[in-house]
Amino acid sequence: MLDVKITKLTVSDVRFPTSFEHHGSDAMHSDPDYSAAYVVLETDAENGFKGYGLTFTLGRGTEIVVCAVKALTPLVLGKRFGDIVNDFRGFYRLLTSDGQMRWIGPEKGVIHLATSAVLNAVWDLWAKMECKPLWKLLVDMQPEQLVSCIDFRYITDVLTEKEAVDILRKAQSGKEQREEQMLKNGYPAYTTSCAWLGYSDDHLRKLCVKALEEGWTRFKVKVGADLQDDIRRCKLIREIIGPNNTLMIDANQRWNVDEAIKWVLSLAEFKPLWIEEPTSPDDILGHATISKALAHLGIGVATGEQCHNKVMFKQLLQAKAVQFVQIDSCRLGSVNENISVLLMANKFKVPVCPHAGGVGLCELVQHLILFDYITVSGSLENRMCEYVDHLHEHFKSPVIIKDAHYIPPQDAGYSTEMKEDSVKKYQFPDGEIWQELSSQMKCLT
Repeated sequence: MLDVKITKLTVSDVRFPTSFEHHGSDAMHSDPDYSAAYVVLETDAENGFKGYGLTFTLGRGTEIVVCAVKALTPLVLGKRFGDIVNDFRGFYRLLTSDGQMRWIGPEKGVIHLATSAVLNAVWDLWAKMECKPLWKLLVDMQPEQLVSCIDFRYITDVLTEKEAVDILRKAQSGKEQREEQMLKNGYPAYTTSCAWLGYSDDHLRKLCVKALEEGWTRFKVKVGADLQDDIRRCKLIREIIGPNNTLMIDANQRWNVDEAIKWVLSLAEFKPLWIEEPTSPDDILGHATISKALAHLGIGVATGEQCHNKVMFKQLLQAKAVQFVQIDSCRLGSVNENISVLLMANKFKVPVCPHAGGVGLCELVQHLILFDYITVSGSLENRMCEYVDHLHEHFKSPVIIKDAHYIPPQDAGYSTEMKEDSVKKYQFPDGEIWQELSSQMKCLT
């Protein structure tokens, strides 16, 4: 299989009109259409092995990510798969350090989202070639092989290769038992689906009651647009879920630093576990200031879904600016970069609670969090993975949730492959769904 070559890369702009029902709405993104730049890698393998990857977007702008993927394509086509996986660090560096294209990064923004889509497809292909789900592929790797996939440039002041290997070696003890535990019970999840900012109180109440009946005990509510509205909604949710269940709040970068502190103080009576993205995702010291100001209340700071790269995570950890690290399977440079963040978080003893709102993110990030527990952290204390109940029906291997836990996927790959009919119907702007919507809008005008 290592002699297989990548012969073709295609990328599609796939968009779902979630904005019509306010799914995904928050204080900064009032009308998101959950979307993806969707990559397919074809090979010359006799059995037709393909790799599927995506990066998550919110509608407009997906076409720009598609262009960036096309710009990366010459760096991928013709590559022997063995050359990639035997020097994955080098291949990662090739994509992120092109002498001209890195100028429009480096390792951030649109070009890094495109890099993630391509690398997610490579990891999906590798897992399929090994006939394993991605999490199992990672769990079965030796520490040295895992570490060889990481580009340590810019983070050796915090995490060296030797330290990374030592962390992984130490976690070998009890690994089989933790894997069995995950297969039996799954990984704890929390729900965001009940309390998007655009939902009415009645709809919110209905969804929370239903979630409680299904066994959910951890809930996240969007805040940040209007303080009195937030107080009312948080009070409503706390009354519904009771005093013993967990509540988190998420401002999606809405506030200035001082404003964030004052706003969260006004919501402290509802006992949130964390405030997520209280200010600009780029403001490391601002997060540190907020974290320090809220510490006496037992309210932590969580961020990461729009944290550009491993360097920013390094600084957040160094500055003690976060109490919960939120990796994203598409914002960072795929599995390679996420592993480095998982290892740094472990060194700083900060729990990882991934971001997973959006199309395909639950499917992807479940693999990373299973790997983290089994092979890196070995702990479930203050750890949970986000879940949103949207659009899973468009994937060939959708997530399985049982008793508010992610059940480890068993199908080979990274769970990234979408159904062909879904890609065709929701491709923008020529897919059937978008043609119908376009016709309806013309009729209204």
